[in-house]
Amino acid sequence: MSEIEIKVEHIGRAGASIESAVPLPGNAVPLPEIAVPLQNKKVSGHAKRVGITTLGCKVNTYESELIGETLKTDHWNVVPNTEAADLYLINTCTVTREADRQARQEVRKAIKRNPDALVVVTGCYAQMDPEACAKIPGVDLVLGNDRKLDVHKLLPELEAGELPKVMVGDLDQHVSLPDQLLAGYEAHTRAFVQIQQGCDQGCTFCIIHVARGPSRSLAPSLIKRQVQRLALNGYPEIVICGVDLGSYGDDLTRDTGDTFDLCDLLKELLALEYDPENPFRLRLSSIDPYHITDKLIELWSTEPRLCAHMHLSLQSGNTLILKRMKRRYDADHVRERIATLRQAMPELVISADVMVGFPTETEQQYLDTEQMLSDIGVAFPHTFSYSERDGTPASRIPSVKQVAVTERKRRNLRLRNAAKPIQQALRESKIGGTAWVLPEKLAKREGYTMCRAEDYLAVLVCSDQVTKGVWQKVSLKHLDGEYLVGDVV
Repeated sequence: MSEIEIKVEHIGRAGASIESAVPLPGNAVPLPEIAVPLQNKKVSGHAKRVGITTLGCKVNTYESELIGETLKTDHWNVVPNTEAADLYLINTCTVTREADRQARQEVRKAIKRNPDALVVVTGCYAQMDPEACAKIPGVDLVLGNDRKLDVHKLLPELEAGELPKVMVGDLDQHVSLPDQLLAGYEAHTRAFVQIQQGCDQGCTFCIIHVARGPSRSLAPSLIKRQVQRLALNGYPEIVICGVDLGSYGDDLTRDTGDTFDLCDLLKELLALEYDPENPFRLRLSSIDPYHITDKLIELWSTEPRLCAHMHLSLQSGNTLILKRMKRRYDADHVRERIATLRQAMPELVISADVMVGFPTETEQQYLDTEQMLSDIGVAFPHTFSYSERDGTPASRIPSVKQVAVTERKRRNLRLRNAAKPIQQALRESKIGGTAWVLPEKLAKREGYTMCRAEDYLAVLVCSDQVTKGVWQKVSLKHLDGEYLVGDVV
């Protein structure tokens, strides 16, 4: 088979296209050659099918749904990614090395499923390491985050074999932001709405601010139209998401010159029309302690349609480690903010992202994190072992100051086990009370449906008592393992 050169297309602010064989920004290595000409792959004459695989965060989920809905309007049928398709799109994550590995694995699975299909790799891993994506035999296009929402526009040229294999641009110059509305989500009870893209923080362990570019807020008018459409289409819960959610509005001002922040947006969303028999609720996907302002606490504690659950972007409970991570707060700030929030909202349930094994973290500093979770009542820690990311300041810390991988795993397991008594005490405290729940899926216990309470706790309810897509009030009777069991009031 003949070999052809991989070309790289860089899209600047003006949208001009410049093709070259030079390395990509931030990827100072030559790209590999392609062994299989793209012209060997052609979409068959039947109705075109696309399978989309989404890895990583809720923002990726939102973007994948946008891509799928746009392709539907262009005469593509969206099918499960486990089925035979003419096009596979893998929307990747790169938050850890494990995420990179999973991305490569999903790409190879798609190629194996149908070697004749077109394969497009996009998302954060594609943005950060296009060479690794392009090296996988069978990949036809590596598309950066700057162009991921333009897939439908690029497919005719891709099918004709007229595109460079790698199209990854400079996110400081151009970024792919949604400009259309979603009607809904395939096989999802709740809907996700992205309000913000990118991050200006630059934590020393993280590469996402590079993979996603600088922080940009979406227009309030577009967000409101999107939430209104989803609410009118029957979605009872809408999750507000972003890469750095609390920074929403930092780049926006009102016509009067006043600022417009996350709280202002939430108030306007809650004022939208809704079905009084089944009002939609809003849930925040994640929030940095730095962004838990008095203004947000007041809104959260007085608005019953803001779910009483917070996912905290915590990372560590030790001030020195937080400083070395380049977080925007210290341990005392976290304790003060959560204490103020809990005073206003005693019913609040907290989950949190927590990292163990950051370089230089001692046993005592780890124990500070464990104590922090206990003191502020984090019932559901999403624990991560530190993962070296090339290009981050933390990856350059000398190996003698890196925590051994085995120790990272030990601390990870210990922290998850430390949360179990907190979870149990929380569930037991709910018995005898009531909760608003939303059905999610059939439970393993025959005759029951697993529902999710607005405070995030899992509740089993008799299937003949619940209605799909409707918030229902239940009385909480007893525990069944890790589940509360309730009856509809």
